[in-house]
Amino acid sequence: MGGGVDLIRKSPWISIVNTGGCNGCAIECLPLITPKYDVERFGVILKPSTRHADLLLVTGPTNEKTKHILERIYDQVPKDKKVIAIGNCAITGCIFKKSYNVKQTVDEVVPVDMYIPGCPPRPEAIIHGIVKLLGEMDKNKKTKG
Repeated sequence: MGGGVDLIRKSPWISIVNTGGCNGCAIECLPLITPKYDVERFGVILKPSTRHADLLLVTGPTNEKTKHILERIYDQVPKDKKVIAIGNCAITGCIFKKSYNVKQTVDEVVPVDMYIPGCPPRPEAIIHGIVKLLGEMDKNKKTKG
């Protein structure tokens, strides 16, 4: 099969964290586990628990309340964690940028390893970003080990 499938030796666990917004990006993450998109064919497993996640998919801008929740979730994830900011709201604040409630973008709260723009991004774009980041992680493991 080649490509992303050969790069993955371990099944990375992914958890979705929604920090606010219109929920459009969070909704676009749900089809990833349906037969049409089937992200599990790349060895990825979607998990509701962030305590065991290798990769966090974060959607939406952050406010004072969700900022602290995101920081706590990030700290609970085991080492070697990666974060993907999904959608324009997570990346720039988008339509919520000037809102009284929105304080920061995701990368102002936690380190972000990959950005997937869109309002909302298509599931194919999200899968492409996940596979690309996993490929980079595997390449880094090979050079270290």
